[in-house]
Amino acid sequence: MGFQQGLSGLNAASRNLDVIGHNIANANTVGAKASRAEFADMYATSFNALSGAPGIGVRQATIAQQFTQGSITTTGNATDLAINGSGFFQMQDSNNSVQYSRNGQFKVDKDGYVVNAQGAKLMGYQATAAGVIQPGTSVPLKLPTAGVDPIETTSTELELNLDSRVAVTNVGGAPAATPDLARINIQDPKTYNNATSTTVYDVKGQPVTMTYYFQKAGQDTWNVYATANGQSINGITTPAEAVTNMAPIATVTFPVGGGNPISVPATTVGVTPYTYATTGTQTAGTIVTATGTIPLPTIPAVTLSTGGLSEPIPAPPGVTAVQLNMSGFTQYGSGFGVTNVNVDGNAPGALTGVAFEADGTVTARYSNGKTKPAGQVELANFRNPNGLEPIGGNAWAMTNASGDPVRNIPGAGNLGAIQSGAVEESNVDLTAELVNMMTAQRIYQANAQTVKTEDQVLNTLVNLR
Repeated sequence: MGFQQGLSGLNAASRNLDVIGHNIANANTVGAKASRAEFADMYATSFNALSGAPGIGVRQATIAQQFTQGSITTTGNATDLAINGSGFFQMQDSNNSVQYSRNGQFKVDKDGYVVNAQGAKLMGYQATAAGVIQPGTSVPLKLPTAGVDPIETTSTELELNLDSRVAVTNVGGAPAATPDLARINIQDPKTYNNATSTTVYDVKGQPVTMTYYFQKAGQDTWNVYATANGQSINGITTPAEAVTNMAPIATVTFPVGGGNPISVPATTVGVTPYTYATTGTQTAGTIVTATGTIPLPTIPAVTLSTGGLSEPIPAPPGVTAVQLNMSGFTQYGSGFGVTNVNVDGNAPGALTGVAFEADGTVTARYSNGKTKPAGQVELANFRNPNGLEPIGGNAWAMTNASGDPVRNIPGAGNLGAIQSGAVEESNVDLTAELVNMMTAQRIYQANAQTVKTEDQVLNTLVNLR
């Protein structure tokens, strides 16, 4: 019987050395998980066998994988991903079969798919062209290659403070009273108190510089003027008077105690301005001079409403109307300052790169500074990860023992978060494996000695005389 025990021990020790060697070989393999050989003893028993029978050796029970977290190392590569916590990446291979992996070394192939070194495609939720992620069935993630279309600006929100301490610069009072004195000359800073600019976009994505001028008309009253690329929004647009005879787009009144505006006039106002000729007489819609009549340009009406203002911008550039939200204006005894600008619309933009967020969202970045979701990575987890079948390439396949995968986005439930620009190193403890190797070697030698001893005993019996 000693031969059988010794041979089974040699086989078990050899298998243990194989597992240890495999672990050591993958000590530097990204996403690799250490294995452990587990053994069980054997007995020759029958239905009515007597107790106390000697064992007949050892057998390999299983090779269990250790799904503990490996160290996370940064790489600087945006498409490298590490799972900080539980879960597996879902990959679709060339046979459309799903495999699971902790190796996050990804790249983008010629078709825009996120793939690993074996060509398996990372799976998740795809986003629409508008950037809306569609959860549900997981599909291979395909990154965008095209840029984004321009969007015409429709609204502008300004938050700013107007200094209540400054002197009145509108020497004529209200615009309707003496409009020639009320209006400003944008080339003369003495006729207004402050100015600020924003950039808006026309239908073709061309930038338009909107400049707003603020003129104190009374103790708690301010006139607001505007130009688009230096062209008056409201007023004369002839070269001689375009900057010297503007009318305000709004008059804003503040409460005595300061704070936000009481209201913005809720009315529709035509923008045909008051005009005064140096000679001749004034008639509506025309400038009468000594040499003839000059028609005024056609400019759409300005719609004023509480908290907002629709201001038409003359062509070119082609922006039709921009809604200016002035509800964030304040008037306090502190200096003029813009605290926030919020402008919708954008210029056209080319794709410059992608970024993976902690929740798996893939964000496309464009040259115009805009971002848009392109998809979202989906992770999977199992009740019994040790039931997964290793298939090579740092990947596993689902089995009945593992159970069905539980899928969700990173960070949800018991799933880990995604860390971009990093990979999970192997969880193999090289020092421990070397110690295990020495122990396995001693066990192998001991079992070899068992076989040797049994051979000597048998030889003695054979040579008895």
